[in-house]
Amino acid sequence: MNKAHHCPLNYTMNLIGTKWKPLILFHLLEGGLRSGVLQKKILGISNKMFTQTVRQLEEDGLITRKIYPVVPPKVEYQLSTRGQSLEAILRALDQWGLEDCKS
Repeated sequence: MNKAHHCPLNYTMNLIGTKWKPLILFHLLEGGLRSGVLQKKILGISNKMFTQTVRQLEEDGLITRKIYPVVPPKVEYQLSTRGQSLEAILRALDQWGLEDCKS
């Protein structure tokens, strides 16, 4: 058994536990977004970090990338079925933050 799989929480945090991954996943809950639109929703993320993060999410099977054969290039990201399974977790984190901000 892989050590990352030894602890379920450790495994989950390795998949979504960076600063940017949950934000990208959360913004994709409402449906697919073009690359530029998605990046603008993530305040403070650099181009390099955005690209690195969406690639990791894609490699982990949490998002999919669709490239349209047009000029200029159009790339759209959306949650995979596996990524959609994180909806309850992401919404719970958002709700917790909303309630904590009120106090």
